[in-house]
Formats: sequence, C-alpha cells, structure tokens
Amino acid sequence: MPRTIELPDDPAAALPILRAASAEGPVVVFKASPTCPISHKAQWEFKNYLKGLADDDPLITVTIDVLARRSLARGLTSALQIEHQSPQALWFEAGELRWHDSHSNLTATYFRAKRG
Repeated sequence: MPRTIELPDDPAAALPILRAASAEGPVVVFKASPTCPISHKAQWEFKNYLKGLADDDPLITVTIDVLARRSLARGLTSALQIEHQSPQALWFEAGELRWHDSHSNLTATYFRAKRG
C-alpha cells in the first residue's frame, strides 16, 4: 500500500511539502467531501486503484476532507491556479503538478491510464 503524508492547514506551507515529496515519487492529493455521493463513489474508485498497487509502489497519497480542511483544499488549488472541485485529484511528479481531474472521471481505470 502506498505511504501517506499529512499536510499542514496552511496552503503556503503545504505546497512545498508536496513538491518535495514528489521528487521521491508521484504524489496524488485526493480531495473529497464526506457528505457528497459523487465524492463517495470517486473515493471508492481511488481505493480500488490503490489496492491494485504493489506493496513497494512509490506512490504517496494525501487525502483532504474539503469540509473539515476548507482553507487547505481551496488554498492549494488557488496557489496552483486551477479551479477547486470536489471530488478532485491533483497528481504531482518531479515537483510539478502533472495533471488534475475531478468528479466522475476519477475511476480506478482512469488512474491506471493516467499513470501509464
């Protein structure tokens, strides 16, 4: 199972942590609402994707509850100059945001295809 990291609530402090961690391996930030059925479906798909990974896979994951950590969820997308969505995945590699997507696009098949 991929390792997870925690981020501080301050987006200005969190973004450099994401960039540094993605120098070690890909990092996916998964943002979701605990009250949204679409988020529940996307989270189920994301967990299925993660279950299919090898134990030594270098993927690092971060999960953000967009209600409990609103300033972080919105602050990250603002800093990255992308629209805030929920559910939403932000994929970092080599210090950069490589792709982001949201809602019904977030399936296990989609994650596998985007990763290559």
